[in-house]
Amino acid sequence: MVAEGRALTTGVRSRLLARGTDGGTIRRSVLPGGLRVITESMPGVHSATFGVWVGVGSRDETPRLGGASHFLEHLLFKGTRRRSALQIAAEIDAVGGELNAFTGKESTCFYAHVIDRDLPLAVDVVCDVLTNAVIAAGDVDNERGVILEEIAMRDDDPGDAVHDLFSEVQFGDHPLGRPVIGSVQTIEALSRSQIAGFYRRRYRPQTMVVAAAGNVEHRQVLRLVAQAFGKVLGAPAEPDPPRVGVVHGLGGPARSLGVLHRSTEQAHVVLGSAGLDRFDERRYALGVLNNALGGGMSSRLFQEVRERRGLAYSVYSFASQYAGGGSFGVYAGCQPSRTHEVLSIVRDELAAVAAEGITEEEVERGKGQFRGGLVLGLEDTGSRMSRIGKHELTHGEHVTVPELLARIEAVTVDEVRQLAGDLLNRPMCLAVVGPFAEDEFDGEL
Repeated sequence: MVAEGRALTTGVRSRLLARGTDGGTIRRSVLPGGLRVITESMPGVHSATFGVWVGVGSRDETPRLGGASHFLEHLLFKGTRRRSALQIAAEIDAVGGELNAFTGKESTCFYAHVIDRDLPLAVDVVCDVLTNAVIAAGDVDNERGVILEEIAMRDDDPGDAVHDLFSEVQFGDHPLGRPVIGSVQTIEALSRSQIAGFYRRRYRPQTMVVAAAGNVEHRQVLRLVAQAFGKVLGAPAEPDPPRVGVVHGLGGPARSLGVLHRSTEQAHVVLGSAGLDRFDERRYALGVLNNALGGGMSSRLFQEVRERRGLAYSVYSFASQYAGGGSFGVYAGCQPSRTHEVLSIVRDELAAVAAEGITEEEVERGKGQFRGGLVLGLEDTGSRMSRIGKHELTHGEHVTVPELLARIEAVTVDEVRQLAGDLLNRPMCLAVVGPFAEDEFDGEL
C-alpha cells in the first residue's frame, strides 16, 4: 500500500507557495484526477489538523434535494466498507483526537485534529469516510430522525430562525435562499437512492481540496492521501454540473418582508440588502465598514442601540459572500414593544453612513479590528487548515497573511465612503421572528 501511494505521487510537481519567518512553509500539489493537496507546516506545535473540503453545499441542491448535502455529511460517518460507525469514532477517540464535519451553502468540510504522530490515522479515517461510505438504507432512516430533531432545535432558536428567514426573503426560490439543513418536507421525502446519487455525482477528486496544518511534512501528507484515495484518483474526470447564479442581485431582494410568528419573549430582526460577491475587490473595504457599523463594542450600532439607549443586548452587522452575490445585514434582539424603535435607529444609522461615510478614526479602528481578528484567529492548526483549504477551494490561489494585512492596510477612507454609498442605498428587506402579524411591519420598508 505504501508503494502504491509512492507510485501515485511519482511525477507530481509540488510548488512552494510561501515561507514564513518562523521556518514554516505552505506547499501545494495536484494529484491525478485533479485532487489538490495544500499543507502548512507550523514549527513548534505537536498537533496536526487534516481536512478535506468538498466544493458542494446547499446551493448545489435542486428543490427536491433540499438538505441533501447536510444529510450526506451525517451519513458518511455511519460506516464504510472497512469500518463501522463505532470503529470510525473509536479509532479517533483512542488517540484523543477530534473528528467532525460541517456543511455550508457552498462547501462541506470533514476534518480530524490529532497529535502529530497520529496524522496517518487521521488521513486514513477521513479519506475512508469520504471515498468508501456505504450509505445503508437503515442508516438513512435513523439519521432522518436525528436531522428532523436538529430542524426542531433550529426552530426553537429564533436567533437562528431569523437568519434563515432573511436568506429566504432576500434570495427567494434561489438555492441560496433555502436553509442548509433542509426542511421537514424535503428531509422526510429524501430517499437513500437520491442521497447516494448525489454522493456519486458530487464527491469526486476534482471537486475536493485536501488541507493539512501543524507539524506536518508535505511529502508525507501527499503519500498518505494518494494511498488513502487509491483507485479513486484514477477515475476519469467529469465536468462539474453548473452552479446556479444569483437571480436576485443588485436589483433588489426577492421580497421586502418576512414575518414568522413565534410567542417569544424577544423579537429577532434582520434588516439588510444584497452584498458583495466573494471575488469583489472591495471586500477588504467591506470588512472595515462592517466593523465600524456593527462589528464590535465600539461600533456605531452597538453604541447607539445598546450603550446609549439600552434597547438590545445583542446587535451587530454581518456580511456573507458567495460566488455571484452576497448579503449584508444588521441583526438585533429586543423586547417586542421596542422593535419598531430599534429598526428606526438602525435605519437612521445606515442612512447616515450611506450619506456621509465613516470617519478616519473609525476606518483606522476598523482596520485594526480586521487585522487583529485575522491574526488572532490563526493561532491553532484547525484555523490554519481552514484558511488554506477554503481559500484554495473558493479562489484557487493562496494569499499570505502579510499580503492580506497589506490589503487591509491599503483601504482608504474614500474607498469605504464610496462602498457605503453603494451598499447601504440598495433596496432593503426585513426578516422578523416574534409575536407579530405581518401587517404590523407594512410601513417599515
